[in-house]
Amino acid sequence: MFENGNGERQDAATPLGRKLGSKAERTRALIRDTALASFRERGYDDTTLRLIAEEAAVSLGNAYYYFPTKNHLVQELYAEVQREHRAAATELLAGSDELVERLGVVYRTGLATLEPFHGFAPGFLTAAISPRSPLNPLAEDSAEARELAVGLFRDAVSGARHSLPDDLARGLPEVFWLGYLLLALFWAYDRSPGRERTLRLLDGGLRLLGLALPLARLPLLRRPLRELVDLVAGVRA
Repeated sequence: MFENGNGERQDAATPLGRKLGSKAERTRALIRDTALASFRERGYDDTTLRLIAEEAAVSLGNAYYYFPTKNHLVQELYAEVQREHRAAATELLAGSDELVERLGVVYRTGLATLEPFHGFAPGFLTAAISPRSPLNPLAEDSAEARELAVGLFRDAVSGARHSLPDDLARGLPEVFWLGYLLLALFWAYDRSPGRERTLRLLDGGLRLLGLALPLARLPLLRRPLRELVDLVAGVRA
């Protein structure tokens, strides 16, 4: 016999996964859901593993067993928000095949999904801003949320009617995602009613993009644009 991470006695001859199975999954899900609710209600700074354990009615050791640090739970939040973003954008994307319109859908639904966290944005930014932070959007630990976001931009591009060169179109989702990070940073500091300044910035950027995209078809500009896209996309390589 030995004691597992739930404080239960476990027969060594019984496979751990089969014995714990559903109970372990329920405990993990309870801790995760409690943490996500706290992040939404209190933000990053005022949410602690001790508080999460108390509200989930589990031991602090049990909370650490499933999530060694608060940052592991923030990654769960990142991924959850991106799944909400995808759900909000997917139905609207089906209504348009024009590239700039589809990008506008992704950007606007992304900002709308983030809006409940606006009051807590400084705490999350402070935790994520360091290049060495596991919460940095470019960090390896952020891979799940990042790929969900880039994948949504990829869907926006691939489902659009356009005549962009294939090699250019393949690199654009990374560029558009990096643009989304910059837009979200501006949004975090935007105190205008309804984030009007952020939305004006987005609308202006989309208008410029609509004017610039046809230039990508010109042979003279195709190569430098391709190199520019590779350079920008290489930021997270």
